[in-house]
Amino acid sequence: MDIEKADIVLSEAGRDKGTTLYVLGTDGEFLLTADGKRRRVETPKRKKCRHVSFIAKDNSALAEKIRSSQSVTNSEVRTALAVFGEKSHLDQEG
Repeated sequence: MDIEKADIVLSEAGRDKGTTLYVLGTDGEFLLTADGKRRRVETPKRKKCRHVSFIAKDNSALAEKIRSSQSVTNSEVRTALAVFGEKSHLDQEG
């Protein structure tokens, strides 16, 4: 599956291994990712596609802002990832 803007991915390599990230953009075989905390929106991390795994396609308001190239704040990214984490945790419990 191709990873696109506004998808949620899991870092599988590097210092941020195990971190859930938003894809803010794509650049060939690289993704521009941010989590709003360690890696801020202003300076997204450039990661190779093979170093992340696809988790989910997001359809939230934040995802629509990212897809339409509107400005996004770090707090919006942190909040959306926290909500996604809680939702996925509840799905796993049953």
